Amino acid sequence: MSVSRFRESKAWQLGMDLAERVYLLTDSFPKSETYGMTSQIRRSAVSIPSNLAEGHGRTSSKEFLQFIAIAYGSICELETQILLSHRLKYIETHDSELILELLIETSKTIRGLQKAIRERITKE
Repeated sequence: MSVSRFRESKAWQLGMDLAERVYLLTDSFPKSETYGMTSQIRRSAVSIPSNLAEGHGRTSSKEFLQFIAIAYGSICELETQILLSHRLKYIETHDSELILELLIETSKTIRGLQKAIRERITKE
């Protein structure tokens, strides 16, 4: 697979959309959270497309599965941080619902990718 082919992946594209929205959303977080919640939530969001891209670059399907699992773990981490940010009133209900909807769509797409890679491994 060529280096840039991962950009054709719907899972990666959704991950990038999610990371972009998280960055824009966290711009309004309190300055006191710059090195706390803002930093943590952004790292989780960036981890999703980053791990998918890195997994695409690996030579074996089993390695790719490992990076997909890490990306999925980052989705769960990000969901928790969005929910906490909403509880702390850093995020309005409408904004948290939009992010959570995108998280669900990204999660389903990543699970589909994971299933496809597992099926490929069984056929190898």
